[in-house]
Amino acid sequence: MQDGGVIWRLARFTPEEAMKKTILLAACLSLVAAEAGAISRYDPTRMSCDRVQALVTREGAVILRYRSKHNPNLPLYDRYVASARFCDMGEVRSRAYVPSADTSSCPVFKCKRPDNDRRFRRMITPFD
Repeated sequence: MQDGGVIWRLARFTPEEAMKKTILLAACLSLVAAEAGAISRYDPTRMSCDRVQALVTREGAVILRYRSKHNPNLPLYDRYVASARFCDMGEVRSRAYVPSADTSSCPVFKCKRPDNDRRFRRMITPFD
């Protein structure tokens, strides 16, 4: 009777009850997945560099949004990470700088695709 035990447990619900339970389970799982995909957004120009770095370290990955210093009407943003484990496959962690309230270049990290073409470029040397 062990083979049919699972089937018997599923069969004790009417099709309507089974459908309701399936929808409820799917809704719960989608809420959990939505929370896992959430990423916080911050304006680094409203906080100190130490606080920006602490936020990135604490949350693992954040979006920092600030205005361009060359064109104040142009908002700039990117995803900054605490470690390479927050990067997608094929990406590496790279140093970047964002403005903060106390400095114009606060060091943080972001993910980027490595420039593999550099290794294969031929060195061009001028002839003397």
